[in-house]
Amino acid sequence: MSDMGTPKTYVVEHLDPECGPWSTLEYVAIAIESTEAGARFCLSSAPQDLVLPELLQATKGLHVTHQSVEDIYRDCKDRVCLLDPAAKDELNPTDADVFDVFVFGAPLNQIQYVDHPEIRIDEHESTQMPFRYVKDSQGKPVMPEGMLELIKKDSDKGFEDLI
Repeated sequence: MSDMGTPKTYVVEHLDPECGPWSTLEYVAIAIESTEAGARFCLSSAPQDLVLPELLQATKGLHVTHQSVEDIYRDCKDRVCLLDPAAKDELNPTDADVFDVFVFGAPLNQIQYVDHPEIRIDEHESTQMPFRYVKDSQGKPVMPEGMLELIKKDSDKGFEDLI
């Protein structure tokens, strides 16, 4: 068992050849929150030719590697937890004693969330998000800084702009 004070590492395997504005905002938020909590945030399996947006390049606490999780943690696989939304066992606080690395991509079952929230663009227009979001104390989706502005900007695009 490890010490509860062992710094944790949170990993997202980034296999996409680019990093779009949505992913950028998500990664910035995770890096900031991880750093503030004394943890490490890593994008693994990044393509060799991946060009990170300036905002990500300037983000403290973000570690990017071309190596896969399997390669990085080859000698300590038993300390790596793959967060699988289909797993039969839920993550719980005692898992912090067992694992040092968490590979994730979906919200955890014990977190309050809202499915497919409706986001108001203006008085007459709204959009429904196709994802599950952690919710705040008012029941609204918690989104990275700048995400609402990006959604509103995207809503101004015509069909031709999206293809």
